[in-house]
Amino acid sequence: MAKTCFHPSVEGAQHGAKNLADFLSYAKKAGAEGVQPSNYMLQADKGFKKAKEIKDTFAKAKMKLDGVSAHCPFWVHTTAWTGSPTIRPFIPTEVARKPVEQIEQWAEDYLLKLMDLCAELGIKIVPMFWGTALGWELATGYPWGFWKGGDYDLLGEGLERFAKKTAKIRQHANKLGIYLAHEIHPGTAAMCADDFNLIVKACDGDKCLAVNADPSHCWEGEDWETRFRKVASRVYACHVKNFVIRKGVPLRMMAPNWPDRAMQFTDLTSGDLSMARYVEMLINIGYPQRYCQVTGAKTAPLIVEAESAYRDLDATSANGIAFVRDNLCFPVAAGSFEDGMGA
Repeated sequence: MAKTCFHPSVEGAQHGAKNLADFLSYAKKAGAEGVQPSNYMLQADKGFKKAKEIKDTFAKAKMKLDGVSAHCPFWVHTTAWTGSPTIRPFIPTEVARKPVEQIEQWAEDYLLKLMDLCAELGIKIVPMFWGTALGWELATGYPWGFWKGGDYDLLGEGLERFAKKTAKIRQHANKLGIYLAHEIHPGTAAMCADDFNLIVKACDGDKCLAVNADPSHCWEGEDWETRFRKVASRVYACHVKNFVIRKGVPLRMMAPNWPDRAMQFTDLTSGDLSMARYVEMLINIGYPQRYCQVTGAKTAPLIVEAESAYRDLDATSANGIAFVRDNLCFPVAAGSFEDGMGA
């Protein structure tokens, strides 16, 4: 009998009000088989929880540990140098008062310890995104030719900066056999597939530089199939999320209130994307095969990420988990539909 290569899972970052045990209980009740907790759910009063405590919590809940969402600390590490206040929500108050060099060092130390914990837990793939290592000018994507002049080269300098600032983290990840799965995303160090390939080249093809596929960030010219086929061999993780674009509303308008923005995250069934086609592409580019080979798991997670301007986040995730379980974890064909014709 044909079997699925996936299982339903959910990210924990948007459910940060819950502790780890409560999050696992919620996810299991919603129909998930695994979860991707945020790094904050693994923290203790000082440092991180012990690996045994985390493993015991998962064993008691009978849930799979599908990686750790570490977007926030990675954002801090590669954005701190700019002095941006956007890092403050993700660091302790006493750290936020320090000079940017010390904040960056704090973030690096934090990430090294987090990767050590991941290694103890048997985690091989860490979904995350690199911050604005190339600078805010390039992050705007504004099409003026002012990125290079007689005495500066923002792109060249930015790629060199990225390679230098991430060197110790990448070295440690490679030592532990961990893949750092960047979520290609507006405003980060790599906002499209070509950007990602540039930072890989700047780091001499470093093996640990992987991709976390998320189609809901492909809303500004590059569709999800183009994006993820360009980086196919480096897709080691995924999120399942949908969106719509409000017609006639500028994508880059300064609207701090989510309902006012042009791009709106939605439930999985009512957005512009076909989740079934997305999952078929993930199979075609080798994501589940790659994930299972690296982790030793029998199935790869399809990880629901709850983001909605209107629907309660618990309800959003529960709705998404049910949809993934019932519609996307389908039996996978063992061969071509033509094989049995004429038999």
